[in-house]
Amino acid sequence: MTDNRISRFRDAGEDIRQAQVVSDTPQTRSPSYRLAYNDPDFLLRDEMRGVRLQLELSKAEIDLAERGIVSTVVIFGSARIPDPARRDEAKVPGLAALADNYGLARDFARAITERSVATGGKEMVVITGGGPGIMEAGNRGAADAGGISIGLNIVLPHEQHPNPYVTPELTFSFHYFAVRKMHFLMRARAIVVFPGGFGTMDEMFEAVTLIQTKRMKPVPIILFAPDYWHRVVNFRALVEAGTIAEADLGLLSFVETVEQALAVIDAAP
Repeated sequence: MTDNRISRFRDAGEDIRQAQVVSDTPQTRSPSYRLAYNDPDFLLRDEMRGVRLQLELSKAEIDLAERGIVSTVVIFGSARIPDPARRDEAKVPGLAALADNYGLARDFARAITERSVATGGKEMVVITGGGPGIMEAGNRGAADAGGISIGLNIVLPHEQHPNPYVTPELTFSFHYFAVRKMHFLMRARAIVVFPGGFGTMDEMFEAVTLIQTKRMKPVPIILFAPDYWHRVVNFRALVEAGTIAEADLGLLSFVETVEQALAVIDAAP
């Protein structure tokens, strides 16, 4: 998006362009002569990690703000769960059994995006990790409804490529997990969690912890597929052990249908 603000100072980009046409001398060829903000070797130094963290936070924040995105609905879930149409290609029987969750995520994203589009397309925008599996289903459902969606990709050895359904202008790539997770939550009106592994659990439990400790305003945390979640996490045992309070279980809503999930969101303050 074009920045129309008036500045009294010389444009930093102009200095970069001028530096490309300066005389070729030993001095100008030296890495020390590069402008600091145009020097990848300098920016990638360990000492500049704080600056890189700020850049990752600021880039997506500025883009989303300029596009007028007010609130989001977060969809978490496994990158490995296949489209039901490709259930037979699943290498693990357990993944084939979870394939219906792809359809549920797609249907939920379509339903919430229809609401978003009806109110101008800036509220309740679907946001996912931008990859395959449940993430793809979420972005795909938003596309089905004719709306936009956000994808926050992360550079990983596997599963790091953005799926084709994310709105291209709202597709971001991150190096730092921590900054990526902040962007998931900064505009969240609801967090919807489908079956997943370590990454999904990490994202879900961090959100629960932030709300439990009052470091984040409460939002609905909705878990699809209760049978899966109660099988892999014994929430009741945490209460019985005294490591969480009975009231903490109320931070989670377990649902089986899109309609139930929408009802939870509608009932939220």
